[in-house]
Amino acid sequence: MSDSIEIISWNVNGIRAVANKEALKWIDERDTDILCLQEIKAQKDQFPKNLFEKEYSEVLINPAERKGYSGTATFSTIQSDFHTTCPDIDHMHEGRIIETHYGDVVLFNVYFPNGQKDEERLAYKMKFYDDFLAHCEALREDGKSIIVCGDVNTAHREIDLKNPKANSKTSGFLPIEREWIDKFLDHGYIDTFRYVNGDQADRYSWWSYRSNARIKNVGWRIDYFFISEDLAESLEDAFILDYIEGSDHCPVGIRISI
Repeated sequence: MSDSIEIISWNVNGIRAVANKEALKWIDERDTDILCLQEIKAQKDQFPKNLFEKEYSEVLINPAERKGYSGTATFSTIQSDFHTTCPDIDHMHEGRIIETHYGDVVLFNVYFPNGQKDEERLAYKMKFYDDFLAHCEALREDGKSIIVCGDVNTAHREIDLKNPKANSKTSGFLPIEREWIDKFLDHGYIDTFRYVNGDQADRYSWWSYRSNARIKNVGWRIDYFFISEDLAESLEDAFILDYIEGSDHCPVGIRISI
């Protein structure tokens, strides 16, 4: 890896829609080394070619088996040593994970499940969370440093959404979901945005399409970058690009020297 790299993560809510809006052209104006996209909703043969002019040497696409649903994609200027889609965690083949190894650093691009549909789906989400943590811990035992980015589908604390009381019984802000983020951080991971920006309020990464939520900034911070504690001194910046439109989410990113 180079001395200092920028990694950006964005839930695009449909890569073909983003391409039609030319909503990823801003990448050409940034020095982004790795771009991680979630919820691409496209098979490999449907993936647009005209997203931006910037050339990435490695493009990994992990579509869901079900067409028009979920899926992830990672674009990198750095060639990975190894990559996998973690089928032991994503056992329903929803295209939710791309794991890439760069020396001793492992990057995860993850679209974590949404638990709103029913109790069964919430149980699936919680199992996915636990299996993912166990997998990260096994890698750390092997001496790896961890970077996790993506749509976690949970707001961690009350500061991370506009209306915490009104959403206290909504999946995405249930105690059981928030406790898992506590557990994840207790295992030695850092929420990079809070680490860099402290308790900055009214900073969100997702807004409902209803009721002019984005214009009013009635949002949730559910897109994250987590790093293992050993990378804390390497973290240079963590940011939310909430001015970029084209999805109901906005991009989030970090700059890190490795």
